[in-house]
Amino acid sequence: MVVVGSGGHTSEMMALLRNLSEKFTPRIYVFAESDSTSEKRIKIMEENRSKSSQHTVLRIKRSREVAQSWCSTIVTTIVACYHAVFIIWRQQPDLLLCNGPGTCIPLCGAVFLLKICFIVKTKIVFVESICRVKTLSLSGKILYLFADRVLVQWPELSVAYPKSEFIGRLV
Repeated sequence: MVVVGSGGHTSEMMALLRNLSEKFTPRIYVFAESDSTSEKRIKIMEENRSKSSQHTVLRIKRSREVAQSWCSTIVTTIVACYHAVFIIWRQQPDLLLCNGPGTCIPLCGAVFLLKICFIVKTKIVFVESICRVKTLSLSGKILYLFADRVLVQWPELSVAYPKSEFIGRLV
């Protein structure tokens, strides 16, 4: 399962996925309902893969829209978390791959919750953005606490966050 954000997060994830082995199939892409461009980009990328390529596209409620008030964010986050638990419980992916869009936090939280309840065995792999050189993003700081692997693309980050793994530039 791959969480796709909008803008730069999508661009980085698409670059990462172009090099992903065909044995990671079927792929499940999850992105926010309000994200109008990711589905098009996924479709183009998947059309360029082999004919036997299998994938599913799912939409999730966004925890917080741009410029949304913090008070209303509480309600939308609860809705997003509920939706995320349902998606993870139903799909039961082996791997949840994300690179930082806020949409990934409810899904990662759902994986964590369902793992401690022995319902899923999903591994969470977080790949920090190439633009994060000295500190992790907010998503990275949250997922650093419970992701199975946190991969960083700059050696300074692996020094500052010892549980992270420096993997060099992916994109």
